[in-house]
This record gives sequence, structure tokens and C-alpha cells, in this order.
Amino acid sequence: MTTHKMTLNMGPQHPSTHGVLRLVLELDGETITACEPHIGYLHRGIEKLAESKTYHQFLPITDRLDYIAAPSNNLAYCLAVEKLAGLEVPKRASYIRMIIAELTRIASHLVWLGTHALDIGAYTVFLYTFRERELILDIFESYCGARLTTTCFRIGGVPYTIDDGLKKQIADFIKIFPKKIEEYEGLLTKNPIWLNRTQNIGIIPKDTAISYGLTGPTLRGSGIDRDIRKVNPYSCYDEVEFVVPKGRGIGDVYDRYLVRLDEMRESVKIITQALERLPDGEILADCPKVIPPKKERVKTEIAALIHHFHIMTEGFELPKGEAFLSIEAPKGELGFYIVSDGGNKPARLRIRTPSFANLSCISEIGKGVMIADMVAIIGSLDIVLGEIDR
Repeated sequence: MTTHKMTLNMGPQHPSTHGVLRLVLELDGETITACEPHIGYLHRGIEKLAESKTYHQFLPITDRLDYIAAPSNNLAYCLAVEKLAGLEVPKRASYIRMIIAELTRIASHLVWLGTHALDIGAYTVFLYTFRERELILDIFESYCGARLTTTCFRIGGVPYTIDDGLKKQIADFIKIFPKKIEEYEGLLTKNPIWLNRTQNIGIIPKDTAISYGLTGPTLRGSGIDRDIRKVNPYSCYDEVEFVVPKGRGIGDVYDRYLVRLDEMRESVKIITQALERLPDGEILADCPKVIPPKKERVKTEIAALIHHFHIMTEGFELPKGEAFLSIEAPKGELGFYIVSDGGNKPARLRIRTPSFANLSCISEIGKGVMIADMVAIIGSLDIVLGEIDR
């Protein structure tokens, strides 16, 4: 009997490809025999754009990488610039950054869980997770006035402090959130339909995860204990206690689901400790070209605007050299490599994004699965095309 294989384009319009991702699938019936990912539909050119922007001007553009977790992009970029500039960030600013970063991790995982469950057919979970995400976005709005593309950090520290009102708002959220995670688990973790759709699907063995350079929950779902917050601590993560969740060692879709649930619980622990230990002090590095002018130096609003415009357009010049720094973003290791020629703009900027590396393994783990299983696999990788096609 002769069989004929069919080539099918999945995306870039398909809602379950989570952005303008195109997968060219070779099918034998409904079984995938080959999978080739195609990217490049956004044409963003963010890395090249950095060469024409001052260090300050490029900061808001980093929001547009992983727009589900904008503060994480801000943090990684600011830390890389500060490393190259030799700036020491005040302790209070580092703690505020850590609090915002962990709230971002929870918000990102909530979007992942809601959309992942929706892809597989669990609509109620989508409503629940976005309900809690709104509370986090309310916190971001109270802090900096923005909800999605926040630009809530600055080179040298943070622009705003956490006052008593905002501190209470954050504390109220982390008090109720653990119960909400239990609600998600009550709907999914032992649900037989969920188990059938996620267990032993999209298995990534340890050696495969390492060879493809996977990071974040996708890597830890395969049982590998690696987290930048532990390996190379930044922003006072070495001063708080938390556990790095790992999967059962199978490395399937279900493992990656369990890891992210546990990560949200650990983020609550980190935020709780950071609020309790939040030190007093300055929130921006003591550098005249970085911090905004003090009130006694600025007599009118016009003078303040002129000063701010000067900072944004002229910026500050960094010494010649290069620096790389990475953080543990919600999706994995996010790093910025900056080359300075001594001017006020990067001579070259390269971004190591987790989604790009994590997506690369799909051609291998997508073989032999059904089309419906490919939807579950894509969701479990938690990609965003904004940081893939950059």
C-alpha cells in the first residue's frame, strides 16, 4: 500500500503558535514526521536600532522584546550597562527591582498558564489566571503609571520608591495568591483530560536540553538544576531564600507545567522576604548624568524638561570595552552583550533571548506526535515572538 505524505503550514496566523511563528509540518495522516520552524515575520531590527539610540533612549525599546515581562528586559539591560559603566546600584533600588521582577515572573507565568490551558481546551483557567494578572498590573500602574510596557527601571537604579500604600498593595496580593494557585491545580493537576494531553508529550531529555542551550523552566522541566539567580546572583537574590523547582525528570509538557506552578510559589516567598527586609536609602546611583536633577537645582518646570531632554538625547559616555550580563527571566536566561567605543551609544548590542533557544528544539521533539500534541508542545515552551525575531 502506497502512502502519500502531506505538507502543512501551521501558522503564522494560527492562534496557538503564540505569535507570527510558521511551522512547516510533514504529515503522515495526523502524525508529524518532520517539523521545520520559520521565523522572521516581525522584521523588528531591535539590536541594530540600539546603535542609533543613546543608552537611555534604548531602555523603553527593551520593553518590546518579551512584552509579557517588560520589567525583566529593563532589568537585564540596565544591569549590563551598569556593569560596563561601573555603577553601583543602591541597596534599596536592588530590592525594589527584585520585588518588581518576581511580580513580573508571576504575571508572565499566569499568561502562559491561561493561554496554554486555553490551547488545550480548558477555558476556565484562562479566566482565573487573567483575573490575578490584573491585580499585578494594578500594582505596576500604581508604581510607574504603566501596565504592559512599563520602563519601570533606570540605569543606576529605579525612578520611584515603594511607599507604604504600594507596599500594602503588594502584601495584600501575595497573601491571597497561594490560594489562587491551589485553584488552578484543582482544575488541572489531576484532571484526566489534562494528564492525557500533557504527560509523555514533547519529551526533552537532559542531553537534548543541554545541546540546544535551553534555559529556564523548559530546562528545569528536564530535571536540570540551573537558575541564574543561584548560579550568578544579581539584585540581592543571594540575600533571600528560595528553592529552584525541577521537574520529575521526564521532561514532558506536564513537567514544564509543574515547574512553573512551583516557581510562582517561590516568587511569593522571595517577595515576602524582600518586603520585610526592604532597606532605607537612595534609589538611584549618585551620578549627575544619570539621576534626575534635585529640586533645588531646578527653578522652573521648563528647566526640568530641558535637563531631562538633555539626559535622554545626549546621555552619558561609557568607557571603551564590552560587557555581558544575564538574568533569570520568566522564560529563561536573558542576556545583553554591549560593546562600547567610548561614545554615548552602543557600538554593538546583542541580545541572548530564551525563547529563541527554547524554540530551536521543536524540530526534534515535534517528530512522531499528533497535530493536536504540537499545540501542547508549543504552549509548554512559553515562547514570545517579540524576543525571537529581534
